[in-house]
Amino acid sequence: MRLNSDESLDPILELAIEEDLGDGDHSSLACIPPRKKGASQLIIKEAGILAGMEEALRVFHKIDRRLKTETYLVDGTSVEPGDVAFRVEGRIHSILQAERLVLNIMQRMSGIATQTRRYADKLRGLKTQVLDTRKTTPGLRRLEKKAVALGGGTNHRMGLYDMIMLKDNHIDFAGGINQAIRKTLKYLQKKEMDPLIEIEVRSLDEVKQVLDIGGVDRVMLDNFSTEDTQKAVEMIDGAFETESSGGITLDTIRDYAECGVDYVSVGALTHHIKSMDMSLKAIQ
Repeated sequence: MRLNSDESLDPILELAIEEDLGDGDHSSLACIPPRKKGASQLIIKEAGILAGMEEALRVFHKIDRRLKTETYLVDGTSVEPGDVAFRVEGRIHSILQAERLVLNIMQRMSGIATQTRRYADKLRGLKTQVLDTRKTTPGLRRLEKKAVALGGGTNHRMGLYDMIMLKDNHIDFAGGINQAIRKTLKYLQKKEMDPLIEIEVRSLDEVKQVLDIGGVDRVMLDNFSTEDTQKAVEMIDGAFETESSGGITLDTIRDYAECGVDYVSVGALTHHIKSMDMSLKAIQ
């Protein structure tokens, strides 16, 4: 299993280790000889999509470089109860220090990947892709968006810096759709930047305004009914990419996709999920 080369993860792991370990794992220190060695394996207890294997290895590596791991599954694999994802061997103190952090990361990432796969499966046979949002756990966005991708979803922007997204508040504060778009284009020309530009619309009238002005790449249809979504897609007629957003659920996502939108964004992929059940158990 290769080590995740994303060094931006290091500060997150170092903080997580510090908050958990403090001045020592006194439970292990109290009853297990410091040099005693052993082994544990990660056992899957619930069906789903596995995610976080590379991050788990990085945790073990940061806790103790001498720990040895043997992996049996890879990220993105469909798993069932009883499957064994990996084995770790070395100092028992080190294994126990890493245990909770490894599980916290893998359970959450696997839960997100599993949730995303359910949504992606609803779109089979259609061109529409399911997008994540910025509704993520502070500090863990890269991990959570990686889990979305492993589950078959598509990542939206990573943050405020890598895409222009003119939402309702931007439009209202700028003085309307016309002003928001024109000011944005002027700003980007001055900065010599060329990011994707998306604008949120709240009605069919606002769709028409965007069509009249142009200058954007994608239109987000926010809280539209399926009927109005269909009308908006017909109005836009391929001039811009289209995205449906706002309260779309597992039960309704295909209805919106069948209207012909290119994307459906779902905040619940990352902010309303159930962690997947798994455990790291000692091998006797």
